[in-house]
Amino acid sequence: MNEVMYKDVKAKSVVLSANTIDIEWSDGESSRYPARDMRLNCGCAECVEEWSQRRILDPASVPFDIKAEDYILVGNYAIQFLWSDAHYTGIYPFDVIRKIFPGKGKAGS
Repeated sequence: MNEVMYKDVKAKSVVLSANTIDIEWSDGESSRYPARDMRLNCGCAECVEEWSQRRILDPASVPFDIKAEDYILVGNYAIQFLWSDAHYTGIYPFDVIRKIFPGKGKAGS
């Protein structure tokens, strides 16, 4: 199995800008995420049907200029973004973020 495991990776720093989210990870990787893509990958009950895991969030309802206005670290395993569309319920586990959006290389390189 060639799957990369990110179970023990934590967010070292998070920087929010107009349309991106930059995360430096505890393993030295640095990632830049488009804010809208992150919002579209919300896994909360408003965005994903609980039993079938079918995505129910209509992409057309998410503005192209959406931004993460703030964030809260959830324990040592996840981050919760406070979105400009007033959506605050999604919790994004670090390992899930890294699987969906792999790191782009070591920070500073």
